Amino acid sequence: MTTGLESRTGAPARAQAQRGGARAQAGAVVVRELALAYDSPSRADAGVQALADVSLSARGGQLLAVVGPSGCGKTTLLELLCGLRAPQSGSITAPAAVLMPQRDLLLPWLDALDNAALALRIAGCARAHARERAAELFLELGLQGFERSRPHELSGGMRQRVAFVRTLLSGKALLCLDEPFGALDALTRADMQRWLERALAREPRTVVLVTHDVEEAIVLADRVAVLSPRPGRVVAQLEVELERPRSPGDPAVIALRGRALHALAQGAAA
Repeated sequence: MTTGLESRTGAPARAQAQRGGARAQAGAVVVRELALAYDSPSRADAGVQALADVSLSARGGQLLAVVGPSGCGKTTLLELLCGLRAPQSGSITAPAAVLMPQRDLLLPWLDALDNAALALRIAGCARAHARERAAELFLELGLQGFERSRPHELSGGMRQRVAFVRTLLSGKALLCLDEPFGALDALTRADMQRWLERALAREPRTVVLVTHDVEEAIVLADRVAVLSPRPGRVVAQLEVELERPRSPGDPAVIALRGRALHALAQGAAA
């Protein structure tokens, strides 16, 4: 079916964002020739072209990392996958998706457990049941003992874990993660990368991860899509067929990182 949204360009809601079908039910993501432009009141021409002719895919249960320079449309791509925008052209086949934005967006007046349970509460679950479900994941993900803590009492890494529990409890088959560790220091970031890998082993989902960090993409992903500067186009897709866990110092990781950086440089020069 089509999404019920219009893009800022005024493109009709029937703009070919396809959802459902056998591939989507299996958790696969298929994007074909996707394009989107924004209106710009400060420009006399057609506006800002965010994405152009983007085609990429991920099998169900895979983690697809999308890397590219700032402003190349990575966040816009996630919004399209989640149905928050409709493309001007192209198609998206994907299961129901949830977006985890760059900031954790925890509500300061709720404790950690109620923040994590928020998706279930919005879906109509009773508070006691929602907190019980969230508490199970707190135990699995190393947050036990902090259930009643307010967001300001948690470290950055712990806040991100709470936000991720909230994302998991949405029940969506596709998780769209927008720079989830971008604001963390290097040591906490490395810890969170390992934690995310373990969390997905416990709660398998299809994931599209946007990141500026090429090394992070290689360490975490099954596939890496490299975007050019705006308008974002896919200039390379790399398969990461390495055993987990991966170390940034592994020669195979370093080699793939070099290939991705080369693709980024080639895309910038094109």
